[in-house]
Amino acid sequence: MKTIPLAALLLATSGATFAQHTYEIDTAHSAAQFSVRHMMISNVKGEFNKVTGTIVYDAKNLAASKIDAVVDATTISTREPKRDAHLKSPDFFDVAKYPTLEFRSKSVAATNGKILVKGDLAMHGVTREVVLTVEPLSPEIKDPYGMLRAGTTASTKVNRKDWGLNWNAALETGGVVVGDEVTITLDIEMTRKAK
Repeated sequence: MKTIPLAALLLATSGATFAQHTYEIDTAHSAAQFSVRHMMISNVKGEFNKVTGTIVYDAKNLAASKIDAVVDATTISTREPKRDAHLKSPDFFDVAKYPTLEFRSKSVAATNGKILVKGDLAMHGVTREVVLTVEPLSPEIKDPYGMLRAGTTASTKVNRKDWGLNWNAALETGGVVVGDEVTITLDIEMTRKAK
C-alpha cells in the first residue's frame, strides 16, 4: 500500500478546465501534522517531515481520481528529542519495524461542497479505512522553473488504538497521559507532471 492521501484531494476543487493530470507531492513543501491531548489539559503537536506520493486528478470524472501517499515515520518531530525517541520506539510507531505510514484512496467524491476521499491508511502494521476532508485546491501557478504547482489541506480524526498504538499511563488525579483521538492535518504542495 502506498500513501496519506491528501494531495489528491487538493486537486478536486480547483475548478480547472483540464481533464486528467498527474501530480507529485513536493516533499520539501509538504508535511503531515498531528495533534493529541496530553495529560487531559493541553494538546501536543508534531509532524512527519517527509511525505511523498502521486495524485491523479480527473476534473471531468472525479471518481477516477486517485491518491497514493507515503509518510516517512522516522521523520517524526515534536521538538522534544526524548519524546520523539519514545514515539519511534515499540511503545508507539516502532519505526524500526514499520518505517512508513501509507495511504491509498478508494474513492473521491464531492459531497455538500466538500471533497471527501475515502481510503486505506496502513500504520503500525494495521490497515483501516479513513475519510479525509479536503479543502478546495488552490489555483495552479507557474514557479520560477516553469513547473505548475497547486496546494491544499486535508484533515481527519482517528483513534490511535485502532492501529495498535496503545501505550498510556494513568494519572494520579484520574485520566491518562495521552489521549486516544488524534487530529491529522495534511498540508500538501504538488507539481504537475509533464505528459
